[in-house]
Amino acid sequence: MRVLVVGAGGVGSAATGIAARRDFYSRFVVADYDLSRAERTVEAVADDRFVAARVDASSAEAVAALCRAHDITHVLNAVDPRFVLPVFEGALAAGADYLDMAMSLSRPHASDPYRQTGVKLGDEQFEAAPAWESAGRLALVGIGVEPGLSDVFARYAADHLFSRIDEVGIRDGGNLVVEGYEFAPSFSVWTTIEECLNPPVIFEKDRGWYTAEPLSEPETFDFPGGIGPVECVHVEHEEVLLIPRWVDAGRVTFKYGLGREFIDVLRTLHKLGLDSTKPVRVGNAEVSPRDVVAAVLPDPATLGDKMKGKTCAGTLVTGLGKDGTPRSVYLYHLVDNEWSMREYGSQAVVWQTAVNPIVALELLAAGTWSGTGVLGPEAFDAVPFLDKLIEYGTPWEIREQ
Repeated sequence: MRVLVVGAGGVGSAATGIAARRDFYSRFVVADYDLSRAERTVEAVADDRFVAARVDASSAEAVAALCRAHDITHVLNAVDPRFVLPVFEGALAAGADYLDMAMSLSRPHASDPYRQTGVKLGDEQFEAAPAWESAGRLALVGIGVEPGLSDVFARYAADHLFSRIDEVGIRDGGNLVVEGYEFAPSFSVWTTIEECLNPPVIFEKDRGWYTAEPLSEPETFDFPGGIGPVECVHVEHEEVLLIPRWVDAGRVTFKYGLGREFIDVLRTLHKLGLDSTKPVRVGNAEVSPRDVVAAVLPDPATLGDKMKGKTCAGTLVTGLGKDGTPRSVYLYHLVDNEWSMREYGSQAVVWQTAVNPIVALELLAAGTWSGTGVLGPEAFDAVPFLDKLIEYGTPWEIREQ
């Protein structure tokens, strides 16, 4: 296996550090628009299997050319969702398999955005599935932590814990704080704004996919690991679009444990139009308001030594157990920032995201997972993945609700 990671930001760098401890590949190319950033990532692992390169992730041709130059077999997309399609298309053009942690962007319904879906997350990738199938290539989409591990949990629950699933509800939260900052998101603020302020999608078996108001239906969810109660709200996320394709569930939702302060900040950004990606003129320059917000906030990848607390990703499943009696469980994965910084030098949120595609790559290298077309994590047996996660030193758990 010869891997190309596109993007040497927080998640790409964390993935590189995790992969450096494994031996399932012969070459690992780390590419970024900023070559110096890719070089720093490679220098940090001090391993001759790793090389740095420059790539323009907005160009499918550039991605394909880099794949051909290094005989790449698998492309891991670690840039933000704006660049999903060119990296996805470049991998296919070069005859490589592909993995990502976020899917192609949605576009709200033109006239009824808070009830009807428009272009959904991942629609443009699934439309390309026949081309991937005919080429005999695999695009494994949504294989971060959420989406990714959360979807693996849904498949595990369906196969091993339930005879009927009434609802799969992804619940994500944490108690991370960043010392010295009143407001400092632990993940890409550009992506956070995108998923939180777009119309969230909900799935119901008898209705299909539909949308709701952003940040709606607040609930307080008690997270494990000492995190405790956090206010969670509906946000747009890939699991709701992925899980129903492979898991028989009456309802699928995603609620993010943002907490009251973060929710208020997002609502204020929306009211002021600072979530917009449409450029506005400022003096002689044109700039996107959302890019300005991202530029004035600290890079999440640099905050690890200032962060304290834990992050929790999990899947709440309700229905009937294998014995036919009502059951509700929360399958979850915790990462303590102190541990991830000590062991890998990566803050908890980016490390938790990055470990899952590396696990998936190892399963693909071994032939444990295989397939063609555009597939989500739910399309594969969950047990080898969860076993491998434990082998990586980061166990998952189940809590009866």
